[in-house]
Amino acid sequence: MYESANVADDADRTAFRRAEKKYKLYYEQDSKFTRKKKLPKPIDLSELLDFNLISQDYNKNGVLPDGIRVSKVDSSPVFCIENRPGFYFIPGALSLEEQCKWIKESLTNFPQPPNRTNHNAIYGPIADLFDSAKDNKVLVQEDLTNNKWKFYEEEDIAKAKQSSRKSVSASVLLRKLRWSTLGLQFDWSKRNYDVSLPHNNIPDALCQLAKTHAAIAMPDGEEFRPEGAIVNYFGIGDTLGGHLDDMEVDWSKPIVSMSLGCKAIFLLGGKSKDDPPHAMYLRSGDVVLMAGEARECFHGVPRIFTDEKNTEIGALESELSHESGHFFAEYIKTSRININIRQVF
Repeated sequence: MYESANVADDADRTAFRRAEKKYKLYYEQDSKFTRKKKLPKPIDLSELLDFNLISQDYNKNGVLPDGIRVSKVDSSPVFCIENRPGFYFIPGALSLEEQCKWIKESLTNFPQPPNRTNHNAIYGPIADLFDSAKDNKVLVQEDLTNNKWKFYEEEDIAKAKQSSRKSVSASVLLRKLRWSTLGLQFDWSKRNYDVSLPHNNIPDALCQLAKTHAAIAMPDGEEFRPEGAIVNYFGIGDTLGGHLDDMEVDWSKPIVSMSLGCKAIFLLGGKSKDDPPHAMYLRSGDVVLMAGEARECFHGVPRIFTDEKNTEIGALESELSHESGHFFAEYIKTSRININIRQVF
């Protein structure tokens, strides 16, 4: 049922790269199917850590798998991996209400200027992207010299004599939204924080949530200071390659990472990509902390699950539809959002 990797092809790959390749989404190569109808190739998921099941087992029987321990038990257990000190996994840490709130914020307010997104490089600042997509608007280049763009109703483009200009639909731009930054702005070209860039502060409610979850990973007597955040947006087939988050000054302070939307696979490697990574599920509402030595570990997301059988977000979709109409639910049913909050200095 499962295809084994070609040994010769893998000979020059690191352990981390082999795991990325193993779990990445590939389609069956069958000429009967178009790309949209291609079936995902089956993969062996038996080695993945499932902290949801581990938590259920622990709550019921007090039993833990080898190499896993409980760091602290409050309203719910916090799990650690013995050979990855500084890594904490809190399954189901966010309530359904909190998940809905931060999905909506991530799509409406977090990409708002002056916060930067991946679209800035081509289109400059784009305001009200989500609402424009919902209203089927089109972004049109008005001024070639200064690269100014403006949203139009589709039927108004010809009237405004803009039909010959470059244009792109808001719905396409929303689906191509890959990241936004809030708080102190991260400059991806220079790979550092540019304190001179204007920005919106991280919302107080999100700061408080991050402080609450970060507390277990903080050095004694210190409180987490949320100063910057990067929001990642994943669609069908999107991945996040193995990397380090190493631009913050003090690695003893955790990165607080909140998962929203479709289930994903997360790889937690070691200090070298030659170290075999732990593979685990990330579900909507899970929170991960990486502090101290764990900050030196390569990590990434090789896959999100967007098929209805594996997304595990039925309750979330229903709640979003009930609260805010179908548009948020339609977006999240094939998407994952990750909010990771950092103390920069």
